[in-house]
Amino acid sequence: MSSKKSGSHGIPIVSDIGEKKLIKRLLSMSRTLQPYSPFFDENYFKSLSDDAALLDIGDEYLVITSDLLLESSHFPTEMSSFQKGMKVVTANVSDLAAMGAEPIGFVLSLGLPHDLPLEKFDEIMAGVLEACNTHKIGLMGGDTNQSEELILSGTCLGVVGKKKVLMKEGAAPGDVVAVTGPLGVAAAGFEFLFAPPPIKETLKKIINPSTIKIVVRHALEPRAKLKEGMILAKKGLATSATDITDGLASEIGELIEASPYNVGITLFETMIPLIPEVEEVASALDRNPLDFALYYGEDFELLLTIREDLYEKFKDDLGLIKVGTVTSSGKMEIFDKEGNTNILMKEGYDSFK
Repeated sequence: MSSKKSGSHGIPIVSDIGEKKLIKRLLSMSRTLQPYSPFFDENYFKSLSDDAALLDIGDEYLVITSDLLLESSHFPTEMSSFQKGMKVVTANVSDLAAMGAEPIGFVLSLGLPHDLPLEKFDEIMAGVLEACNTHKIGLMGGDTNQSEELILSGTCLGVVGKKKVLMKEGAAPGDVVAVTGPLGVAAAGFEFLFAPPPIKETLKKIINPSTIKIVVRHALEPRAKLKEGMILAKKGLATSATDITDGLASEIGELIEASPYNVGITLFETMIPLIPEVEEVASALDRNPLDFALYYGEDFELLLTIREDLYEKFKDDLGLIKVGTVTSSGKMEIFDKEGNTNILMKEGYDSFK
């Protein structure tokens, strides 16, 4: 273990292992100490490492998820208070979409700086209510407290039929790997927004203004693919699913790890949907646009596996784009433009690094 990452006395700290392993550590403790409840069934503990938790309520699951957004980590200075309010709802609804659940309610807790202007508070809540209205869910309650920086913590509730729920587990060899839209767009937007002022001014001169508008809007106003998730669940189309918040490579790794079988996934570089605007921003930054799709995240598109015949039948209705195939190799690979097959590293956004 690197002393550079550990505490001053060599004591392990949370950033040594990162967000994904920290969650797995928590889940291991939870499985050991969790008391019995009549609401827990065979999918309960599986769901703890999925996009949302599942509680047995008869013929359906109550689906529960939460997301925490911090001013210093998640909100560029260009993001309006209204957009911040919208995003905390979107991030939670996206997790329900990944499970195929219909949202039924939203709970919001806020950490507020003591000097936050009341006008900005009202704008945040207007964004929250607008997003709730879009997804036809009610704001059920929450809490407020004073904090050093703005903190928005949302919890979303939904329902889904027990036999219809989408989970990360289930990919089978021969399945098509698909996404619901272009990737790397939010990454391009954030790369522009977080660029140092001198670099940002240069980018404004060499990147088409319409390109900047498209990628920045995608970064600041993400949309959850709720309709697509609910259709996938109701029609029983997807064998596994998740949403892309930490980058395609990271989420692909999650599907592989969740499978009870020794499955692998091969991506095809030429099939990964990169719009011209992403390629333009990447070129201006001397970056590989593929990295924006693989390792950045925040696109909130769905990633799923689906039988090939069902993919062909429903791809146009749901806007599905094939990016790869499920194999029995047990490996995560990518077939590049030159025809070479390379091992793909499971990397992505990590809030602790």
